[in-house]
Amino acid sequence: MDTSVQSFGLTCPKLLVRKKSFSNMNRQKIADIIDRQSHTDRIGTVYDWFMVFAILVSLLPLMFMKPYKVFWYTELGSALVFIIDYLLRWGTADIRNNNRKTAFLTYPFSLMAIIDLLSILPAITLLNPAFKLFRFVRLLRLTRVLKIFGISSKVRLFLSILYKERQVLSSVLVLALLYIFVTALILFNVEPHINPYTGQQTFHSFFDALYWATVTLTTVGYGDMCPATDVGRFVSMLSSLFGIAVIALPSGVITASYLDELRRKEDR
Repeated sequence: MDTSVQSFGLTCPKLLVRKKSFSNMNRQKIADIIDRQSHTDRIGTVYDWFMVFAILVSLLPLMFMKPYKVFWYTELGSALVFIIDYLLRWGTADIRNNNRKTAFLTYPFSLMAIIDLLSILPAITLLNPAFKLFRFVRLLRLTRVLKIFGISSKVRLFLSILYKERQVLSSVLVLALLYIFVTALILFNVEPHINPYTGQQTFHSFFDALYWATVTLTTVGYGDMCPATDVGRFVSMLSSLFGIAVIALPSGVITASYLDELRRKEDR
């Protein structure tokens, strides 16, 4: 009797250890699937493409003016997929963070976890239409699957270049914003509210003037608004010429820095 009890007492911890290791193995497999590290992992690739499909399906209602009944089912289905994905990522947070136990507590407050949670909120539109706009947040979930195309490293490189050249780029941005504000202020006060040549209104508000100054500076020029006075036309010509420099300067800085980074990688 004592021997059987003793053997049972020795066996129980072994069974618990085996059960725990088996559970960790399953969680490790799930973590490898939802956070694919290798391009040869077919299951992880299929999961990524499935999530892309679910995101695109969830955005279908935004492409139609009329709320069809089928969208109720697509919304419900995509919400269930997002909830399961959120729970799987939360349940394997420690494995994907070097077995850090506090990961379970910190994961819900991470940027991607907040995006995942906000992407679930549109399902509440079944009860309250006010959450409909949260569907656009689901587009941010596509950042997870950039690795499908192998461009996540290139995106990080581009962001690092922007950070490296932040002083030059921010100076150009401030200069462009200042120029837009000044030209909009001039046009709004110089131009008549009615174009004498077309009989149409020119700038209804200061925001219209800002809109005109922006599209002119960026050399887009839709033509829906145009100055009628000589002063306004002169400012328009300056904006077009200045806009070429504003667009060309950041492009040249980013391109040169990008080529430098590529050369450094090749030298390594």
